[in-house]
Amino acid sequence: MSSELTSSNFISDALVILGAAGIVIPVFHRFRITPVIGFILVGILVGPFGLGRLVPGHPWLFHFSITEPEALDPFAEFGIVLLLFTIGLELSFNRLWTMRKLVFGLGALELLIIGALLAAALTMLGQGWSGALALGFALALSSTAIVLPISGTTSPVGRAALSMLLFEDIAIVPIIFLLGALAPYAQADGLDGLVRTLWQGALVIGALLVVGRVALPPLFAQAARTKSPELFLAASLLVVIVASLATSATGLSPIVGALIAGLLIAETEYHGEVEGIIEPFKGLALGIFLITVGMSVDLEMVAENLGPITLAVVGVLLLKTIVTGLLLRLMGARRSTAAETGTLMASPSETTLIVLTAATAAQVIDPETARFWQVVTAIGLTVTPLLAMLGRSIGRRVEQAPTLEPADEGEPSVLVVGAGRVGRLVADMLATHGKAYLAIDSDADVIASATRDGYRATFADAARGQALERLGIAKAPAVVLTMDEPVLVQRLTTKLRKSYPNLTIIARARDLAHATALYRAGASLAVPETLESSLQLSEAVLVDLGVPMGPVIASIHAKRDTFREQIRREAQLDHKPKLRTSIVEAG
Repeated sequence: MSSELTSSNFISDALVILGAAGIVIPVFHRFRITPVIGFILVGILVGPFGLGRLVPGHPWLFHFSITEPEALDPFAEFGIVLLLFTIGLELSFNRLWTMRKLVFGLGALELLIIGALLAAALTMLGQGWSGALALGFALALSSTAIVLPISGTTSPVGRAALSMLLFEDIAIVPIIFLLGALAPYAQADGLDGLVRTLWQGALVIGALLVVGRVALPPLFAQAARTKSPELFLAASLLVVIVASLATSATGLSPIVGALIAGLLIAETEYHGEVEGIIEPFKGLALGIFLITVGMSVDLEMVAENLGPITLAVVGVLLLKTIVTGLLLRLMGARRSTAAETGTLMASPSETTLIVLTAATAAQVIDPETARFWQVVTAIGLTVTPLLAMLGRSIGRRVEQAPTLEPADEGEPSVLVVGAGRVGRLVADMLATHGKAYLAIDSDADVIASATRDGYRATFADAARGQALERLGIAKAPAVVLTMDEPVLVQRLTTKLRKSYPNLTIIARARDLAHATALYRAGASLAVPETLESSLQLSEAVLVDLGVPMGPVIASIHAKRDTFREQIRREAQLDHKPKLRTSIVEAG
């Protein structure tokens, strides 16, 4: 009887979750609002403090409420694991290496300063020093699960947020062990446990890096040859789960293993397909997590403590916004980036709830205090998308940057992505020959400078949302990618070619190898910087030596054409069977 009841509860909960996803996602998408808010509100409505409270008097509500919130915890944790995996897919080891100063500089300062200030404030309010320390660092954390999908990882705001969030994900391990060391029953072995976890974790991470680099390319190549999307999905999930279990076995968080798995796959040519296949599962699992966050909010408790809760939420948000913004400015970030990032990073994190649970178990804080700050955290997570919109608005006003606006009607404009030195030169040549253009950039300072100098430019992040669609890319005769970010250029080329098969895409390449990769990604023409500089040097020396200009220019054009044909040929020969096409056809 008990197993039948459990099965019935599981089916009922599953129906509620799937029904919520089927309603929340399209409705909130229709009004261009992130579904994050919707999932949390659904959790409040259907949870034990919402409709679940009415089930004893109205049994039929059982089918519209979550009766056992604890049963959803494994699914919610899996959603976070998949989220960190997809974040890893968007990164690379080279990119992380270039970000090391931000991660261990900005990230460490942000967490330590905010944690210390919050702990000091809580101590003055009467909280014991150990509990204040635990609460301070818990509330100093920001939400990886919500912030990065909003900010992305390629814009100035996204890079700043990513560096701080990466350090927070690393710091969660010593924070949890610190709580264990503070517990009355763990005084003797807390530090030993931390040291053991760190050296064992380092060994496991090293093993994952070595084995992953050797084993993953042939594994995914074999999956691709089968043209079976099911096998490809199974291989992806296998890698995530094995890596997560390996890091969990040493005491590290499973999200560390998921992030490493994503980084390893990002180094292969299959990362785009893996990201596309995992995305729906990640979105649903993340939705389950957000529903569990909403279910922890007791509206009666909120009503009874409305004043203290409001003060706590506002105080935490203001302190984190100010400190993060000031740190970014001190480290050289632009005013718009500092204002937007500080506001976006202001709310607590989903990992705050984990730290609160650990602090309660360690008897550092009492259960009543933990419940109060759980509600504060849930409210903070709910308003994060609103903070993102507020931060974006403040950033634009601070920089007085033009807002995103559609391209002018009339002759379709060439979209020049990037308004820096190269983008301006392309715009100058287009204008010289009477061709309409629109330069876009995600850096408010660059846009402000370009518009002051008379260029037709507007603020937009080509890697986020529907920015290019709103700017008229469907009618654009061509798109010119001028950014000095090889990974971003390649991903944007892939995305544009998939969405607009007939679009002319001219892309700036760093070298011949990058140009080959861009041709494989779908570029109509890739222009390597090293090739062009070599040809210009050759032209300059030949003319200076007295060779007539006509033959020099002709030979330069001939050599350029030869190189382009060679790069295209190498791209075709080196291009393995197109995984994305084969999977779509197989499906």
